[in-house]
Amino acid sequence: MSSFISYQIYYFTCCIYYTDSIVKCIFIHTKFGFAVLFYLLSLEAVVLKVNDPTGEPADHSFLNLLYYSGVTILSVGYGDLVPVGSARFFSLIEAAIGLLLPAAYFVKVLNSQDKEKGWVQQEFSSKNRI
Repeated sequence: MSSFISYQIYYFTCCIYYTDSIVKCIFIHTKFGFAVLFYLLSLEAVVLKVNDPTGEPADHSFLNLLYYSGVTILSVGYGDLVPVGSARFFSLIEAAIGLLLPAAYFVKVLNSQDKEKGWVQQEFSSKNRI
């Protein structure tokens, strides 16, 4: 537990100083933000149920909600925990962010490589004209 927290603190400080990992930083902050949101929702009502025939409410500890948030943003989910009530809407938003953010990042990288390649070709052709 303490190693997990220390790793998150280390990673957060790295995100501040290294802009190359901005997407990872956004993922971590989004995951924590949604975990806090699910925790606040769990104070009022059940937000997660265990996916089995009994349908028992899941433990609403922050670590359990952080696990659910991480699984939701990094994949489509394992299916071991099922959101209920208003958490279903927020889970949908979190899953969409988890799918769209990497796609937007890769499109940006590909566009920047195309621009860089075009600049190199322009420089090369201008030197050959002389």
